[in-house]
Amino acid sequence: MKILLVNGSPNQCGCTNRALTEILNTLREEGLSAEIFWIGNKPISGCIGCAKCEKIGKCVFDDKVNEFHEIAKSADGYVFGSPVHYASASGAMISFMDRVFFSDLFGRGNQTFRLKPAAAVVSARRAGTTAAFDQMNKYFTIQEMPVISSVYWNMVHGNTPEEVEQDLEGLRTMRVLARNMAYFLRCKAAGEKAGIQLPPSEKPIFTNFVR
Repeated sequence: MKILLVNGSPNQCGCTNRALTEILNTLREEGLSAEIFWIGNKPISGCIGCAKCEKIGKCVFDDKVNEFHEIAKSADGYVFGSPVHYASASGAMISFMDRVFFSDLFGRGNQTFRLKPAAAVVSARRAGTTAAFDQMNKYFTIQEMPVISSVYWNMVHGNTPEEVEQDLEGLRTMRVLARNMAYFLRCKAAGEKAGIQLPPSEKPIFTNFVR
């Protein structure tokens, strides 16, 4: 079983990475494969609504989004981490997630993420964590992804990785999250082995409020 952890911070080795590393190490202790994917610090365009992904099966902009999407196809679970910027996930992370999930949802029936577990992790010096946490979880619930929880909202506090080290409750939350992810994946695998099939997927139906 493989879990992809996404670092949505422009700082590769900052506070978000420290939180993800705690999860990664615990996942490996549980015997699972895990790796961190850094989205980088170059500009990531937002979705422009061109719908090219419907024709080519991936985003029209060939950058970190498509690189991640290709790797994500072989993963069993995901953790998306971001620093808090103005009570929101980082701008690059939101553009990244917009395009990853939209191009997968509409890109020739990819369904890369369907019924695969996911979790969001946020890091902040002080506040804005719950708003960013809620924002990121919405991507999972529209993509039919089970959301993995912990003993508290998945957040760490600190202005530097060294300060995050002092957030003992936050780091414990990361470890419990990792163990819950491992448990869920084992239960899913046991179900599949016992012959329990995934529920059928229905054809999308799109409506609006004027018809």
